[in-house]
Amino acid sequence: MTGTLMSAADRWKPLTELLRALLERVAGEVPGCLGAALTVGQGDRPPQVLATAGLADRLAPAQLAHGGPIAVAEDTGEPVTTDDLFADPRWPGLTRDAEFADVRYEAVRGALALPGYWDDSGVFVLSVTLDRPPGEGSLAILRRYEKLTEMTLVVAETATAGDPGQVLELLASRAAIEQAKGALTAVRGCPPDEAWQTLRRASQEFNVKVRELAVALVEHVGGEAAPQPEGTPEIRPGEAARHAAERLWSAFTAKPGVSRPDFWVPRPRP
Repeated sequence: MTGTLMSAADRWKPLTELLRALLERVAGEVPGCLGAALTVGQGDRPPQVLATAGLADRLAPAQLAHGGPIAVAEDTGEPVTTDDLFADPRWPGLTRDAEFADVRYEAVRGALALPGYWDDSGVFVLSVTLDRPPGEGSLAILRRYEKLTEMTLVVAETATAGDPGQVLELLASRAAIEQAKGALTAVRGCPPDEAWQTLRRASQEFNVKVRELAVALVEHVGGEAAPQPEGTPEIRPGEAARHAAERLWSAFTAKPGVSRPDFWVPRPRP
């Protein structure tokens, strides 16, 4: 994806109401939810708030500025939970100062943030703020909405792209990544989000683009050129991507007891 996220709310204005309605549905299902937010980021650019519901209208920007579950989830790619948003030592800059001293925020206790991705550089975080510690089912509820959020962002990006070539590039990238995720999921029996996180960590470890690593992996597994959507720009992995794919596949197919590189090891879920 070559576009920017400058003025993201303006860029995706036609879908703002849809996103807000999605967040209101999330808030209605998570017990004790006081607000929900969707933040987006791309590459090295800082994340921005795209849509909010309830108390998240001020809490989401504050987390991006001072730290919190949203910022940590965006940075690590892992779900983040807390039983006390304003007293968690992981983000000492976020406190009940004057900004949150009014009565609306007295009930705020726990929070939960779930990161997701819609291509190899776009990151979103779906988050909720609660009047209690997150229950066991809260994360499961967010996971149910993760794919819907991802596809909504894909539609928004595709609908607002000014360059048709950019749309084709996005479609080719997504197709390659989905094929690679499917291969990793099949061989290890891991969930798709874990396969995606592994692809991202491996791409960072070997300093190659996720889309190139994905194509190289599919070609390594299949022993032939990876099928790519007709009419889209061809993704041609370089030697670095092919080396990374070979290492990644070897790690996934290693016998039990064989040590694996850090990029493979799945991180525990909260």
